[in-house]
Amino acid sequence: MKRVSLLLSLAVFCWQAQAVERRQGVIEGTITKIDSGAKTIVVKTADGAEHTLHFVKRTAVHAAEGTEAGAKDTFHGLKEGTQVAVHYTGKGTEDTAEEVDRLGKDGLKASEVTVTKIDRGAKTMVVKTANGTEETYKLTDSAARDAGKDVSQGTEKGAKATVYYTEEGGRKIAHFFKKGL
Repeated sequence: MKRVSLLLSLAVFCWQAQAVERRQGVIEGTITKIDSGAKTIVVKTADGAEHTLHFVKRTAVHAAEGTEAGAKDTFHGLKEGTQVAVHYTGKGTEDTAEEVDRLGKDGLKASEVTVTKIDRGAKTMVVKTANGTEETYKLTDSAARDAGKDVSQGTEKGAKATVYYTEEGGRKIAHFFKKGL
């Protein structure tokens, strides 16, 4: 009977340990602190909340200044005051930066568009530009999975959005997009 109780207790504790929820999402804001010893950045969002994110070897940075030199350091040339959108995963109280998109004048290109169709399976998004032409953007894995979920829910009404993108091989690659006002 003691064995059964012990096994049952162990099962309950293991189940609770498994209950730690994995999260993923995007945080948009400004880097306010970089700690190279702890390999973390602090991002302050528009509402004043501060989020600490860990950098790991796989963390990618898009549109970083001095990509050649920046690729050698942990933070890929990012510095305090940089506007960013951070695609992250989290477990428990720790968040890990998977991709960091530099926004602003030295960052990804931005375009105001009307979203007409999103195909997450094909990782594409069709938009109408201000001059009325239709363009198709290829979505990064993170953009297809995390960003703009509120945009995709409003596409049947022609949701306004800001798309942050790069151009590679003549194609526009959307890294991050958010619903417009």
